Amino acid sequence: MRQVGRHDERWPRLRTWRGGAARAVSGLALALAVLLAPHPAGAQEGQVTVAESAAVSSPRATVTLIADAAGVAPGGEVRIGLRQKLAPGWHTYWKNPGDAGTPPEIALALPEGARAGEIQWPGPDRFAVGPVTSFGYGGEVVFPIAVTVPATLKPGDTFTVSAEASWLVCEKECIPEEGRFTLALPVSEAPAPPAPGIAAAFAASDARRPVGLDWRARLATEGGNLALTVEGEGIAPERIAGAFFYPQDWGVVVHAAPQALEVAPGRLTLVAEKGQSFDPSAANGGLVAVTDPAGVTRWIEIAPTPAPAAAASDPAGGAAARLPLGQAILFAFLGGLILNLMPCVFPVLAIKATALARLSGREAREVRLSGVFYTLGVVAAFLALAGVLLAVRAGGAAVGWGFQFQSPVFVALMAWLMLAIGLNLSGVFEIGTSVTGAGQHLAHAPSHKGSFFTGLLAVVVATPCTAPFMGAALGAALAAPWPVALAVFLSLGLGLAAPYALIAFVPRLARLLPRPGLWMVRLRQALAFPMYASAAWLVWVLARQAGEFGVMIALAGALLVALAAWIFGIAQHRRGRGLVPRALALAAIVGTIALLPQLRAVAAPSPTAEASAGSEPFTGARLAALRREGRPVFVNMTAAWCITCLVNERTALSTAAAKAALKDKGITYLKGDWTNQDPEITAFLRAFGRDGLPFYALYPAGGGDPVVLSTVLTEAYLVAALERAAP
Repeated sequence: MRQVGRHDERWPRLRTWRGGAARAVSGLALALAVLLAPHPAGAQEGQVTVAESAAVSSPRATVTLIADAAGVAPGGEVRIGLRQKLAPGWHTYWKNPGDAGTPPEIALALPEGARAGEIQWPGPDRFAVGPVTSFGYGGEVVFPIAVTVPATLKPGDTFTVSAEASWLVCEKECIPEEGRFTLALPVSEAPAPPAPGIAAAFAASDARRPVGLDWRARLATEGGNLALTVEGEGIAPERIAGAFFYPQDWGVVVHAAPQALEVAPGRLTLVAEKGQSFDPSAANGGLVAVTDPAGVTRWIEIAPTPAPAAAASDPAGGAAARLPLGQAILFAFLGGLILNLMPCVFPVLAIKATALARLSGREAREVRLSGVFYTLGVVAAFLALAGVLLAVRAGGAAVGWGFQFQSPVFVALMAWLMLAIGLNLSGVFEIGTSVTGAGQHLAHAPSHKGSFFTGLLAVVVATPCTAPFMGAALGAALAAPWPVALAVFLSLGLGLAAPYALIAFVPRLARLLPRPGLWMVRLRQALAFPMYASAAWLVWVLARQAGEFGVMIALAGALLVALAAWIFGIAQHRRGRGLVPRALALAAIVGTIALLPQLRAVAAPSPTAEASAGSEPFTGARLAALRREGRPVFVNMTAAWCITCLVNERTALSTAAAKAALKDKGITYLKGDWTNQDPEITAFLRAFGRDGLPFYALYPAGGGDPVVLSTVLTEAYLVAALERAAP
């Protein structure tokens, strides 16, 4: 059975010097028990079979393997249990151990034809040692496992079960223990009852066994909290004195935080502080321990369904959770509009500028059609991305906005495309025109396919980052039904296309452009260099994703792209005799595409964020530990392909004032790198209802809800936020 949970920081050190001693003591105890035991396992005491193995004992625990029947019947079922009698003050662990510890592991060796189920975990209790809260058991506990007896056995045979087990026991220190056990049970026509003490041990475990009731549960996020609402018969204020939610997975809630209880007829609500491993798309099941006024506790199994999350605003005006449809559409339009000004759109400035230049001197109808086709291209790209995102998520994968840039193959293709566009703007080859008279063709209406393609490319290259308002809209869209998601993405596209469409549809604005002339050719040639810069940046991103070999593939492909462009340009000059050059250009392009499978074979290096301003690599466990200590934490989620992230790094995060504020206020700086796919970072972003970068969260000193900062940082804004977090 797989080990689950997190370890106390003291435990690895203890295990290094105490583990050998513990095993030696356990082995000695086992040997003495075997030598001194008056009856072998399964022997008779008068008319009753013991049904308990020899014990493995330590000053902390006495552990045996027991069965709930002294004899078994062919084809029947028997429960085998690891029985622990713990010394006062010591405890062991549930399957989710909480802040520290690890659950027991039991490996059964069974005769041929026998089958074993999973551990039937009893309902746990809470154990607090300082700021650490664990889930587990004290006193005596049994971990039962249902075992099916082979039907081929006959009365008079012996059913032998062996087990190897390991467990952790803790008081103020934690000590790992382990043991080997053997249990021999006689086979008879009918099962035989066990000794009264063993029957009582199983009965006590059964009293703690979780039950499934017809209770409906919903789990919603409320800022930094989770609200668990349970509805069903039997829930009433006079019947429930206390309740606690034990999630089956680690990190769903802050284990040490109190849970506020509210009970109404037919409904109870528990509000807990949200843990850093909470994933709104996961099952998030567990147990609700309900205690009545007499102090009797029942553990109820629940499987919550996600509920709409309450909106939590950030300083940028976004929202960290689901928004009403109208507000989400408005935020999407504003986010798309602002996206035109974001650094992430810099790589497509050349494309937009060239498109605007084409409007000069053209008829009003052609200008408007150009705007229409550009808008259609933008909207089509946004809807296509929405479809891909929704389809991938429906398949169970965790992806976010800009996910395509996490693929080295996509990044290489984009680098080569940027290079090809730059070569086209430089005049190495033409698309749909001849080399001569290029200025004249620019002054006349080209195919509107170019405007449509410009809109498509503007979206694809602009997707690595998000703008203010846009993050909340994306989070709401991807958590909503698909018609709502498509409406939000449509609004995003209209916002991004709005400035260009406005110029195209308002003649007065179009008339502000200079008259056609040689300046259009010179502008086109000058705008090739931003495209070359974009290609170089993408190769740098590829270096972060696929290492030196990835860069070699990218440069080899760039050489073939340049060769194909040059040959194709020559073919355009030859007028009817360019079949061979065109074939050579096509061969070069085919050779470029053939390099892509090599990138798939490259093992991506582990993404690590560059250290800056004393940062540490982000992990959910590290953040949870810092939060338990009440320390202020600044979290920066970044990626090499996010230009806005890099701009914020240079203009705000790496400044002397920001570094001084982090140091003077004692704020721990955690930096996560999403350049390659990282499920932990994806889950962290989705816990805030976000799906894109950049993302900044600031956790104040002493606890409290995190504050989501603006996607666009300035030094003054960041320093002021840091000072508020740790006054």
